[in-house]
Amino acid sequence: MAIDPNPLEDFRQALAAGMRALGRHPEFELAYTADKPACHGDQARVPQPSRNLTAEQAADARGWADSFALRARLHDAKAHAKVDVGPGLAREMLNAAEQARVEALGGRDMAGVALNLRRMLDNRMKTDPIHRARTPDEVPLATAMGLIVRERLTGEPVPEAAASAVAMVRAGLEDEAGAHLDQLAANLDDQSAFADAFRRVLADLGLADDPDRPDDNEQQDESDEEEQDSQGEDEGDDSAETQTPQPSADARSEEQESGDSDGETQEAESESEMSSDAEPGDEGEDGMMPWRPNLPDSKLPPDFTYRAWTSEFDETVTAEELCDAEELARLRGYLDQQLVSLQGAVTKLANRLQRRLMAQQNRSWDFDQEEGILDPARLTRVVVQPDHALSYKVERDTDFRDTVVTLLIDNSGSMRGRPISIAAISADILARTLERCAVKTEILGFTTRAWKGGQSREKWLASGRPAKPGRLNDLRHIIYKQADAPWRRARRNLGLMMREGLLKENIDGEALLWAHNRLMARREDRRILMVISDGAPVDDSTLSVNSGNYLERHLRQVIGWIEGKSPVELIAIGIGHDVTRYYSRAVTIMDAEQLGGAIVDQLAALFEEDKRGR
Repeated sequence: MAIDPNPLEDFRQALAAGMRALGRHPEFELAYTADKPACHGDQARVPQPSRNLTAEQAADARGWADSFALRARLHDAKAHAKVDVGPGLAREMLNAAEQARVEALGGRDMAGVALNLRRMLDNRMKTDPIHRARTPDEVPLATAMGLIVRERLTGEPVPEAAASAVAMVRAGLEDEAGAHLDQLAANLDDQSAFADAFRRVLADLGLADDPDRPDDNEQQDESDEEEQDSQGEDEGDDSAETQTPQPSADARSEEQESGDSDGETQEAESESEMSSDAEPGDEGEDGMMPWRPNLPDSKLPPDFTYRAWTSEFDETVTAEELCDAEELARLRGYLDQQLVSLQGAVTKLANRLQRRLMAQQNRSWDFDQEEGILDPARLTRVVVQPDHALSYKVERDTDFRDTVVTLLIDNSGSMRGRPISIAAISADILARTLERCAVKTEILGFTTRAWKGGQSREKWLASGRPAKPGRLNDLRHIIYKQADAPWRRARRNLGLMMREGLLKENIDGEALLWAHNRLMARREDRRILMVISDGAPVDDSTLSVNSGNYLERHLRQVIGWIEGKSPVELIAIGIGHDVTRYYSRAVTIMDAEQLGGAIVDQLAALFEEDKRGR
């Protein structure tokens, strides 16, 4: 029997083989995603093409695969991390320039690769924030710099979708650093030399020290040596009598400890810079990973009042309002595909939680009662002795209180990929399991409607940019499953978390209050709120015009109030981020794969504590 050809599967196999060959990396694994393309170690994820495999989709997938393969082959991540530039814009520009170098080098001798990369870039720029820039202040400079460097290395023009935005900032960048930008092409084959050349570009822009200029410490040392030599010649043999007293041993010890401390600080800063060097595909939609403040309590201002510039553009929506039924079904199917590989572990977790909960709900009876339910086990006595009174039994009240659990999931851009998939799968299993145990479950998500501010920010700009405006983005709170809705009716909604473009920024404090207020409106005796997040609150539009800890401070206030004055029991699970510094009851996991087990353990511990307390 002839086998029907499957063009999509043939394309996938050919693309995976081509990526391994181009990257000279036989262990490379290629997967497909409906979310942001990314590459972590030996695993790469490229856009998922549809069944009809259009030419545009094929070119986009090829371009991403070629980009990841070239980076694995031509880029030394450790050497790149050691390049001496500070964090922030300078590091982002260096990342963009290095990516342009890798792709220019790979496409130089392979016309097909160059074509794939060009088409991929054209598609990417259509959704990049640079496409929406209307003023020079709104242009992402790192993205613009990457495109200008690419233009110089390959001779190819800036993609049409980004051309107008790049034109707004090109003159300023080239006036300051044009000469050194022209020198980059000569160092295309040498990563270290290219990085040194680009540091001169950053120095021209005032973002880094000039590598050709001796640093201040060396100049100071030379000056001190010359001064000491001059003093030695002038003073001659009498120098011992007029010499400046040397510091005592204790003082020298203190200076040495201070120096060591400074060295540790510099080393820590260096490690921080190295960790900020994200691979392509790990970045947010705006071309950079969001900055997540992590300030100690001592850094927080004593007086603080949180406010939003306006709340008229905020929205609370259901999954059905954001996505039509057909797309929800498709996204749910994609989520189910990922569930297959975890089915065994998930089933064990669900059964374990169900056993632990049902053990606390077992019925118990009081027998030989004068009224109640007739006890059939005692009827034999009535048959043997007809004058014997009937025996009744009465069910005891269970110690298990009527309970509702709310799962509040961070839907920020940094949750893309595996974390959000695991969160959706865990929420699905949790709702299904708790429903069998007569525990109602609500599943909520929180993000923003736009990157770097939406209509709220536009209204603030139109008002003349008043100082300290407060929150400047439009909230989006999503109801995936209401507490009273059965799981079978809401299961499809969880697929929405897989939708491209949904995950943006996160304002945790207001989301926590929203979920808390929904719980307080419930009738259940016990209310549990579980938060799943991978970091501190972040919204670039808000943090750029308020203090750097503005959102974090509000989150601390909300948590303190809930934990101290509310009957709601609050738990938090941090994915790769220490949330114990915010929540008194929290656990941090370093791998998203641990999320299901962490949820089960935390909930089971809460129920067991409640039983012991009663």
